Amino acid sequence: MPRSCLCGLPASYQDCCGKLHRGEAAAATAEQLMRSRFSAFGMGDAAYLLRTWHPSSRPARLDLDKRVRWVRLEILEATGGSVVHTEGTVRFRAHYLDRGRPGEMEEHSRFVRVDGRWLYTGAV
Repeated sequence: MPRSCLCGLPASYQDCCGKLHRGEAAAATAEQLMRSRFSAFGMGDAAYLLRTWHPSSRPARLDLDKRVRWVRLEILEATGGSVVHTEGTVRFRAHYLDRGRPGEMEEHSRFVRVDGRWLYTGAV
């Protein structure tokens, strides 16, 4: 049986965030984009992270630390960000292992919808 997606939803990666990473679907909500971006960090997919980052705040390149393994995502709060909104925020806690040592980071992220696509703009 396929393992649940890294984003925390019960679907397999292929049927969940994998569709977004492969460009077969777009995130319907800001929370779905947040989840898919977390999975992209876990999968080492820097190209997807850059594609879903708003041009006004997107770095020229993104070097992911291969020693960090992202293991679990907690969504703490989401405001706006639905199909009827053009802006939204998601507060989350991401759990990781850095060379085997557990850690976590928390962020309150802002998202905007441009031409029907949700994009990450940065921390609130």
